[in-house]
Amino acid sequence: MTTNPMPSNPEPFWRETVSLPTFPKLQQDLETDAVVVGGGITGITAAYLLAKEGVKVVLLEADVLLNGTTGHTTAKVTAQHDLIYDELLQHIGEEKTKKYYEANDQALSFIREYAGGISCDYSNQDAWIYTNENKNITKLESEYKAYVKLGIECAMEDSIPFDVPVKRAIIMKNQGQFHPLAYLADMTEKLKEMGVAIYEHTVAVDAEVLGDGAKVRTRDGFSVKAKHVLSCSHYPFYDGNGFYFTRMYAERSYVLGIKTDNPYPGGMYFSADTPSRSIRSTPMDGGDLILLGGESHKTGQGFDTKKHYEELELFGKVHLGLKETVYKWSAQDLITLDKIPYIGPVTKNKPAILAATGYRKWGMTNGTAAAMMLRDLVLERENPHQEVFCPSRFIADPSIKTFLVQNADVAGHLISGKLDFGSRKKISELREDEGALVTHQGQKAAAYKDTQGCVHLVDSTCTHLGCEVEWNSGERSWDCPCHGSRFTIDGEVMEGPADKPLEKLNPDEAQ
Repeated sequence: MTTNPMPSNPEPFWRETVSLPTFPKLQQDLETDAVVVGGGITGITAAYLLAKEGVKVVLLEADVLLNGTTGHTTAKVTAQHDLIYDELLQHIGEEKTKKYYEANDQALSFIREYAGGISCDYSNQDAWIYTNENKNITKLESEYKAYVKLGIECAMEDSIPFDVPVKRAIIMKNQGQFHPLAYLADMTEKLKEMGVAIYEHTVAVDAEVLGDGAKVRTRDGFSVKAKHVLSCSHYPFYDGNGFYFTRMYAERSYVLGIKTDNPYPGGMYFSADTPSRSIRSTPMDGGDLILLGGESHKTGQGFDTKKHYEELELFGKVHLGLKETVYKWSAQDLITLDKIPYIGPVTKNKPAILAATGYRKWGMTNGTAAAMMLRDLVLERENPHQEVFCPSRFIADPSIKTFLVQNADVAGHLISGKLDFGSRKKISELREDEGALVTHQGQKAAAYKDTQGCVHLVDSTCTHLGCEVEWNSGERSWDCPCHGSRFTIDGEVMEGPADKPLEKLNPDEAQ
């Protein structure tokens, strides 16, 4: 039994336990060597690596540093990215698969070395994948064979040190975990010392290719001209006709920070079964806070999102000895057609504008590897991993199949959203702290009644490509089921590809 109810508001443990510096809003035009857009692990690490090389850097963040995906991660620092290596061997061959592993292993080594000199709760841990389903045993055994073929230090077991039914488990040895914001807060201080200009609450909305570089334009009408632009925001702020929204899809997943009666045995764990489960610990108040994650689904397409937290809590009670849920939060991740991130020139004909996106839930190593590749591209150094991650690549199998499935799904939601009349409520029917689609002047709209009884009413049509948003009760947001854009209760953009807010409507005029 839990001793306290689940927290009402989603707030990650990481942000509540680190004091982060604040930075001003950009209010003038600037010129620099490189402008980095995005203040997560990729952007901060890329800025750090470039500044160390003597490159003059400006970093722009739309909100505040580390409040996006990086601030909501489970922060496993590992090259074990679910069941990926056997699949990659089949689709891209041994040489490229080894480069994928090496890029992430080198990122792990970089993080381990940097973390060794600071206080960020870094520890070496084995990473486990386990299954209790017969259909997945063969997959784990094939993955283990892929580890052996690639020279990865590994092991296979028939159990894990939890009261969880398991039929097979594989281990990638000597991986890591840390407090991501403590790690990046230290790196941010070093950016300040090296003279990197950082601006928060500065929304980059467009980029323009110039003869000698490129220029970033902000929502407030200012610009930053640079030889190189690095798009390190979760979703690329500039598409450049790369049509990234057709080549990635967004998933949400959920995390509980729990206290348990049972001692934690060490290690990091991930289930190959559905629904997925992720388990790791982090130090808290002289003991362990267990981070229990999972319940992935496409953004805007889950059932009542509160239920996802409840399912995790039930798992914790049954298998982990949960006694209290201290934190809850969720994260959004982008997944590419072939599951390999896009890192490099945003399109072939725009080499001055670089992008890094699509980390598929494994952003600590993928994001750091991306920063290292972006540094080398800016400095015109050869990087042995670049070809594998190049955004302009196309792998016929599985990319074609994934492209067709995901875009058929988009078309289905676009059409069904326009035809759906049965799910609408009247504004007067809304309870406090409830959001729903309603009718406003004969048209569909999105309404939320807060705990003070005030109604927040916005147009329900996503400003990206016109799909109808859905209410996310767990995060109190409006989420697009087509391409994963997310909006606040007042329509402000929380997550791209949309870059314009939902139109605000007057609830007093509602019918």
